[in-house]
Amino acid sequence: MKILHSILVFTFLFSSLFIFNSPVLAKQINAQDKLVIAHRGASGYLPEHSIAAKAMAHAMNADYIEQDVVMSKDNQLLILHDHYLDRVTNVATVFPNRKRQDDRYYAIDFTLTEIRTLKMTEGFSVDESGQQKAGFPERFPLWKSTFAVHTLAEEIELIQGLNKSTGKNIGIYVEIKSPAFHLHEGKDISKAVLKELKRYGYDNTNDKVFVQSFDAIDLQRIKQKLLPELNIQVKLVQLIAMTDWQETLIYNKNTTTAYDYDWMLTPEGMQKIATYADGVGPWKPMLVDTTSKPVKSNGLLQAAHKAGLVVHPYTFRADSGRIPEYAQDFDDLLKIFYFDIGVDGVFTDFPDKAVQFLQKAQGNK
Repeated sequence: MKILHSILVFTFLFSSLFIFNSPVLAKQINAQDKLVIAHRGASGYLPEHSIAAKAMAHAMNADYIEQDVVMSKDNQLLILHDHYLDRVTNVATVFPNRKRQDDRYYAIDFTLTEIRTLKMTEGFSVDESGQQKAGFPERFPLWKSTFAVHTLAEEIELIQGLNKSTGKNIGIYVEIKSPAFHLHEGKDISKAVLKELKRYGYDNTNDKVFVQSFDAIDLQRIKQKLLPELNIQVKLVQLIAMTDWQETLIYNKNTTTAYDYDWMLTPEGMQKIATYADGVGPWKPMLVDTTSKPVKSNGLLQAAHKAGLVVHPYTFRADSGRIPEYAQDFDDLLKIFYFDIGVDGVFTDFPDKAVQFLQKAQGNK
């Protein structure tokens, strides 16, 4: 993997010799053009994907609020980051005998009525002694207050309702989680999500909605089949992961293999993605050459822009120990990506900090 990474970095640095100087890419950098995408809501302050975190993100004036969507046993669209329930709920206590052979509790094995009986909290893991450990110890404490899993429809109605009552126009940024897994389980989550978006009036590329997925095969199916079938058009974003994360699995009878993302990390890959998507969402280290002091673009962003794609990397966190060594602080990290690298938007757990940074940057012009 390290050898492959070095090859890719060299490819981008070589490509940048002509990409950086391309007149096609020349454009004025304006803070007003940059997007703040609330990652799982204002998840730096409240449990991820809680309805409270979404309301807080709206109040913080994020441009878009993200929804990760999975499916229940009775075909309800749930807002959860994982297609498991055990990382953010008390499902192991309430339904101790409902786990699969891998010891995980899958949302797809529970009805919405059953899921509504669960309490939700900050993301946690369980150590060998059975003790729960918060993923972000500085954030909202585990099991305090009352939170619950909600549906995509409920969240859309919240955001649209807040838009009406506040006069804002904050968008939604929907991620279809693990469509290959859902298809393997007999459920077409992508079609269900698109139908729900159409029901709530998101059916045009001018609407404030993005639909993203890590699954390139399914994203192409959405572009080529589902959108024409449903007679809608929405902006699509290809999320990019490291292959060894096994973010997308390919099912072949009784075996699975990890989808290979490495092809995306080239200028040719960006051109191919542009045939079915409007943007890319790379992991932020994929965009930088950290061997350079100061850090600079490795050329991937310029290749994406040349292909006509917007670039929205993930995830920008201000927690202790979460800021890369090449950045002095969170504001410096935002400056590097928004203005030095030139991304079009960022996914952040702290939307207020990104909004304030861009307001200050605009005010200094």
